[in-house]
Formats: sequence, structure tokens, C-alpha cells
Amino acid sequence: MIFMIQIDVPSGLTVEIKDGTISIKGSAGTNTRKVNDKLLVVKKDGEKISIDPVKDKTLAKPAMKAEIAFAKLVKNDIEGAQKAYEIKMKIVFAHFPINVEVKGTNLHINNMIGERVPRISRIIGATKIEAKGTDVKLTGPSLDDVSQTAANIRKACKIRNKDSRTFQDGLYYAME
Repeated sequence: MIFMIQIDVPSGLTVEIKDGTISIKGSAGTNTRKVNDKLLVVKKDGEKISIDPVKDKTLAKPAMKAEIAFAKLVKNDIEGAQKAYEIKMKIVFAHFPINVEVKGTNLHINNMIGERVPRISRIIGATKIEAKGTDVKLTGPSLDDVSQTAANIRKACKIRNKDSRTFQDGLYYAME
């Protein structure tokens, strides 16, 4: 049972499919994603994107799974191109005041538990970081890039060789 998924393209977005990549441009930014040509056939039909698995019987099951996953990724890209994704984080410290600054494609976390050398976290893709006081806001058109940047920050703040119950300094996801 092989079926085709069609995704509506909202007005204000431009979709371009070229050389095995799909590019979605909107007011919040641009997302590009590579298409697995061995499993999927992606076409633009007017105001719709059609995702069709290949007609190979040996690849039927993996193609169907790839089709469903790729459709969800394209929907996330459409939503991110319309309205940027946002993750809020909070700087928490009890011992030494932590401050953050963006330098190029890296985020420098200074004075983490009194360390003299800053901890460095990589910023992925077109993610923008805005730090104001103890609040840090990550925004960008790609959900993958914004989420991975937040994970990189959490990983850079991991405290080793100390009691984690006492030293709870770092950057954490803000609950709202």
C-alpha cells in the first residue's frame, strides 16, 4: 500500500525544488532540506508539495516510513519559515555570576563556577541568540537548528567532578 502525501503551501511562502533539495522561503527566514532521492520523489504541484515514495517493491516499507518522516520535517520547515521557532533559557547561578556573549558562531559562557576560561557552545545554522540579564532567547527558522543549539548550550554547561546537588549553576530551559 503506497500512497502520496500532499502538503498545502500557505500564501507568502515560496517553495523551490532543485537538485535534490527543497528550499522554503518566508518572512521569518529560509529553510533548506535535502531529499533522499532513492526513497522519495518530491514535486511542487501548484500550491501543494507532493511527496511520493519510489515504486520499488524492495524499498516499499522504508520508503513509506521516510515519506511520513519527511512530510513532518517539511511541515516544520513551513511553520518555521512563517513564524520563527523560539526557545527560552534561564541563567542560574549560586556561586559565581555567569554571563554569556555571542562571538561569531559561538556562545561564550563566562565565569561558569569560577572558571577563568570560558566554556564555548556552537551556534547552529541561522539561530540568533539574545541575552538580557538572566534570560537567554534562541530564535530561528529551523526547529532542528534551534533545538540543537539549545542542546549544545546545555552540554557546555555540564558540571563534572563536583557534586551536582550543590553546584547547580548553568543555563536551563525556562518553563512558562
